[in-house]
Amino acid sequence: MTGFLPVTFIMPSAPKHQAISRELLAEIAEGKFGSSGRMPSESQLCRRFSVSRPTAARALRDLQDQGLIERRAGSGTFVRSGATPANVKQLGLLIPGLGEIFGSIAGELAALARGHEYALLWGGDARQETSVPEVEQWCRQFISRQVGGVGGVGGVAGVFFAPFEHIAQATEINRRVADCLRQAGIAVVLLDRDILPPPARSQFDLVGIDNFAAGYLVAEHLLKLGSRRPIFVARPHSAGTIWSRIAAARAAMLDRAISPPPDFVRQGEPDDPTFIQKLAESGDFDAAICANDQTAAILMRGLAHKGLRVPQDVRIVGFDDVRFATLVSPGLTTVHQPCRQIAQVAFRAMLERIAEPTLPARSIWLTPTLVVRESCGAYGI
Repeated sequence: MTGFLPVTFIMPSAPKHQAISRELLAEIAEGKFGSSGRMPSESQLCRRFSVSRPTAARALRDLQDQGLIERRAGSGTFVRSGATPANVKQLGLLIPGLGEIFGSIAGELAALARGHEYALLWGGDARQETSVPEVEQWCRQFISRQVGGVGGVGGVAGVFFAPFEHIAQATEINRRVADCLRQAGIAVVLLDRDILPPPARSQFDLVGIDNFAAGYLVAEHLLKLGSRRPIFVARPHSAGTIWSRIAAARAAMLDRAISPPPDFVRQGEPDDPTFIQKLAESGDFDAAICANDQTAAILMRGLAHKGLRVPQDVRIVGFDDVRFATLVSPGLTTVHQPCRQIAQVAFRAMLERIAEPTLPARSIWLTPTLVVRESCGAYGI
């Protein structure tokens, strides 16, 4: 199914009918209207955009005059077969793993794209995670649009890509996807993480938070609170960003003359009872730095079932500052992900990469912010 981001963006300075036709034009380029090509009726457009029927009719007439749609008596309005929006520039979005953070980033990118008269094509279905074969299929579709000139201005000019994690051979798969796009002349900006594990670095622009600084910030906070035996909990096949946080946490401990134990990193699924049982029975840690908020919340629940209280027995922190971090009890100490700023910087990097393809690869790190709540045992320090 063709994916799209359901964002309505009307430029306030444009006449209403032009703003509506521009919106519909982008959606035609995105393939929103599917194989049937059926467009919304005038009455549906009136409700969607809060305009009069003559305004909606004029917006459709604009598209009809461009040869992009046709009115069929008694049937409705349809996208013309083979219609190519000649003035819509296109960008692609590949985010295999859904979630609150990437959903927020994607929404901001969609608004920015519309504001700069780009159509943002979602490579997948916004309602569910996208598999490896589906991502590779969308990669080929982006390339075919670029080669064939779909969109009238060179097709898909660039793709925002959040590489796979938590699967075997993720590095090989991510490299294959990114290299295929690059070889087709499509600019690539990576979101959050690189396609290669650290310390290696790929030849693609990368935008995210400074994960080494974030890991150090969290560990230092726990150590200031008195923790002397922290561990790091992560799922298997975690992205390189997690290992940057782990390296930073180790560095923070060494700076305080605390030697990280050989089993400082505990890898497992946080909802696996056996994994939780082993952690609870070990009794060799007084704090857990978790790879993300989801892992932290599940770990808190699992340890509570084993009789361990947070933060009295174990201090717990996470990363991302997702919405439920304030809803769990106790509230979760975490590192905030500045989604809007990440999207803004990534979009600017994409425009610069498209304009200057020979620029050297850039790593653009945003400064992390610690959000202190009860799970670490303090409100602030």
